[in-house]
Amino acid sequence: MRFKNTIIGMWPAIVALCCTTLSAAETAHPWSDSRLDADQRAGLALAAMTQDEKLKLVFGYLGSDMESKKYTRPPESHNQSAGFVYGVPRLGIPHLWQTDAGLGVASQAGPNARSGTALPSGLATAATWDLDGAYAGGAMIGAEARARGFNVMLAGGVNLMREPRNGRNFEYAGEDPLLAGQMVGAQIRGIQSNHVVSTLKHFALNDQESGRTTLNVKIDEAASRMSDLLALQIANEQGRPGAVMCSYNRLNGVHACENAYLLTEVLKQDWGFKGWVMSDWGATHSTIPAANAGLDQQSGMPFDLADYFGAPLKEAVLNGWVPQGRLDDMARRVLYAMFEHGLVDHQTAAPADFKANAAVSLRDAQDGMVLLKNDGNLLPLSRAVKRVAVIGGHADRGVLAGGGSSLVYPEGGNAVPGLEPKTWPGPVMVYPSAPLKAIQQRLPQAQVRFADGADTAAAAKLARNSDVVLVFATQWTGEAFDMPDLALPRQQDALIAAVAAANPRTVVVLETGGPVTMPWLAQVPAVLEAWYPGSSGGEAIASVLFGEVNPSGHLPATFPASVAQLPRPVLDGYPQVEERRFEVDYHEGAAVGYKWFDLKGLKPLFPFGHGLSYTRFDLSGLRASVDGGALSASFTVRNSGKLRGKEVAQIYVAPLGAAWEAPKRLAGFKKVDLAPGASATATVTIDPRLLAMYDPASKHWKVSGGDYRLTLAADAGAEPAASVVVRLQEASYDVNGKPLPR
Repeated sequence: MRFKNTIIGMWPAIVALCCTTLSAAETAHPWSDSRLDADQRAGLALAAMTQDEKLKLVFGYLGSDMESKKYTRPPESHNQSAGFVYGVPRLGIPHLWQTDAGLGVASQAGPNARSGTALPSGLATAATWDLDGAYAGGAMIGAEARARGFNVMLAGGVNLMREPRNGRNFEYAGEDPLLAGQMVGAQIRGIQSNHVVSTLKHFALNDQESGRTTLNVKIDEAASRMSDLLALQIANEQGRPGAVMCSYNRLNGVHACENAYLLTEVLKQDWGFKGWVMSDWGATHSTIPAANAGLDQQSGMPFDLADYFGAPLKEAVLNGWVPQGRLDDMARRVLYAMFEHGLVDHQTAAPADFKANAAVSLRDAQDGMVLLKNDGNLLPLSRAVKRVAVIGGHADRGVLAGGGSSLVYPEGGNAVPGLEPKTWPGPVMVYPSAPLKAIQQRLPQAQVRFADGADTAAAAKLARNSDVVLVFATQWTGEAFDMPDLALPRQQDALIAAVAAANPRTVVVLETGGPVTMPWLAQVPAVLEAWYPGSSGGEAIASVLFGEVNPSGHLPATFPASVAQLPRPVLDGYPQVEERRFEVDYHEGAAVGYKWFDLKGLKPLFPFGHGLSYTRFDLSGLRASVDGGALSASFTVRNSGKLRGKEVAQIYVAPLGAAWEAPKRLAGFKKVDLAPGASATATVTIDPRLLAMYDPASKHWKVSGGDYRLTLAADAGAEPAASVVVRLQEASYDVNGKPLPR
């Protein structure tokens, strides 16, 4: 009893001691107080760091062992990963573990390659025109990254499709600044909802892979601000990425990763970006010019020629060639993003739910497939069909993935090992989700036969003896190379033509990295663009073919009829010659994709925004209003068919007096899900930058006073379902699209 009373009597002192201890800990690490904002916490942490700790924070390593170079990865890194940056453990600042890329938790080739859930290609996600779906996909891969021990994803690819032959187009989001910027911004938000930093890349105008490290892009400022930079700006606003990755190419003579105009003037000053700029792996070319121009972190040692932000940066700061304030800003920006996005406060994660993740990938693939043609309503397929031929594309084994740093290795391994190239940017990966198996499961009583297509005559014979034919055609693309043309490789055009001649009930399913030409198009009644459909691709394709899912994808890029229609029919820098410097003149300016086709009066194979459905939609009731200078449009979408489906209503705007880079621009879009007979009214507010021309001298977006026509259409090439003319007053907006006083 006496002991008990003694303890009770000491209780105030014990409480005081505990509180004093806690207060001391908070005083020692004041940046651990989550009640402070990220700016305050970064400043406090920076003040406690030594010079060497700051220098460590701005220098990154490759996270994989390399046989071809004398390099040993840091032992703290995750093997088979993209990168690693030392944090400051004594201050509670974690290391940065970086993983590629925007389609899932990628791995490097080798026996230790980790498996993960692969989203469909970036183009497939863009083809959904569904911001909620893009967010869900980002949230899924961000959660999987966090569960794998990563806190940075090198995602957020939003390079516009100026060049349809670009081998890396499959990672990106198409040709329009509004669509690409909003879709990628939504994915970045999803990734970062897991306390994982996402990058925004590649900054900027890295629009082809041929000669990507040596080419010089020539483009005027206004044109770049209204095209590629506008797409990146919108993605930055919508996604608020913690980091930006600068690109390999030069822009108007200066490498992107030491380009003060891009990194300091545009990104940090004009857009107010507060995170850090990292280089692409091998894209740093100097110490003093790069640091002073705005590069905050050299990435991926040993890919560069020297460790520019290692000992040379320390010497440069010591001698005043790089100001101490610049180094402090570099480190502060990394710290700011880490605090802002929860990397410091959240250093653990729940295990990945791979079953749920597969369902996210499946939905994305289904919603992104584009029904390009469906004459005679051949699709959806009837389950009463008795004899089905499935031909080509390794459809008996799986679905194709793109190559390069974004490649996600699947559970179960490569379904078709040994395809060339086996080394970088390979291996050519086929995910083990076989369309043939999924088709057979839906037709248990039918005869479903497969031919690989290598023997054209045998494939045609099989087609003749079938009720319906499904031809799977593939085009493998990847990082570090471009396609020579837009034709399907390996004589697949001839195979499709022969099969279609043998059986007019032929459906072509395309698994491609981007647009392809179709010399056989008039011979086949149905074409489905499945892109690279991800981990659950075979199941997704079958569900669309049989009508379990009504296709609702719309093209995020124009499909040209031929390369002769492109601004540069001959691809600059192809075939690539090592270290050869050359220039690419973007003379089309801001007239990218459908804008170029409109400007030149060209008829594409399929227009931007095109996509069919198994039901019918009516677009009507277009109205426009101006409130305080802000333009908005409302319209009605009605499902006039017999099946539930989703439609993407698109608003285009054109000036009736002012001169633009092209006749019209995409100004807004809305995807609606409707039951048969149902209708929905939607309203979109139009970004004033899409009504304006950019003036470099004043850094203002200027809207000319006069009449503008808004059209409601199913795609960029369709006859408008409705149109309305609205009068706008002359107005100016700042560099970020905010109204200026009149």
